Amino acid sequence: MKFHQLLFTLLFTLQFNAQTNKTEVLTLGSFHFNFPNNDFIQTEKSNQIDVLQPRYQEEIKSIVQKLEKFQPTIIIIERKPSKQKFIDSLFNSYLNGEYDLKRDESQQIGFRLAKKIGIKKLYCVDEWGEFNQQVDQALFGKDSLEKKKFSNYYKENTDANLKYSPKSVFKEEGILAELIKLNDPKNIRKSLGNYLIGPFKYESDERDFFGVNFETGRWFNRNLKIFRNIQRIDISPNDKILVIFGSGHMNILNLLFESSPEFELVNTNSYLQ
Repeated sequence: MKFHQLLFTLLFTLQFNAQTNKTEVLTLGSFHFNFPNNDFIQTEKSNQIDVLQPRYQEEIKSIVQKLEKFQPTIIIIERKPSKQKFIDSLFNSYLNGEYDLKRDESQQIGFRLAKKIGIKKLYCVDEWGEFNQQVDQALFGKDSLEKKKFSNYYKENTDANLKYSPKSVFKEEGILAELIKLNDPKNIRKSLGNYLIGPFKYESDERDFFGVNFETGRWFNRNLKIFRNIQRIDISPNDKILVIFGSGHMNILNLLFESSPEFELVNTNSYLQ
């Protein structure tokens, strides 16, 4: 009887440790500080801000101080692994006082924070998604008629009135207020719906799944690959990870972190507010 009790206790302890011994992750969803307008959400020139202006630089420093309280040991940014050596070089130049930070959230927040807390490397994990043969052939193959047909449908965007795009507040209320809004779990969940309308409903032939396959590659596959790149980092349960990415990615990445047995997603706004 004592043996069975001991075995049960051991199994329970192992299971408990497996459930609690997770790596904490804080995801910081951000707007792109240089406004490239390559994303789902576009920002007109008249509504953009210059983050290099003194008032915004002071605000960014304050945001970095807030994130420092999380005490991350690993910082992840939205750059492809192929750019790792380039980012390493830029960051080392910054550490040596030989580089001025550009209009880029990875640098303005990521580089600043890494230097402040003594992190020597930022990890590049971004990826593009992969399309299935049907979509790939239409977009990049010889079927110019199908490409034109889909492009016209994409541009017309008959579901534009359904798109979830709450008004940005960085110009009126500042960068911090914008980040708090972008990282509100309710806004993150609703933003996923933008990838379930418009192009998602496109059909090349009646009742086929061209649009589903397109969004599967463009968004869902892409973020799964990003998550896999994060798993490839040499991470221990004692590490604390900060992920700095475009806010749109959090509607998938946060779900993956929340569901993963390896990670524990923390509340971003508990640090920003």
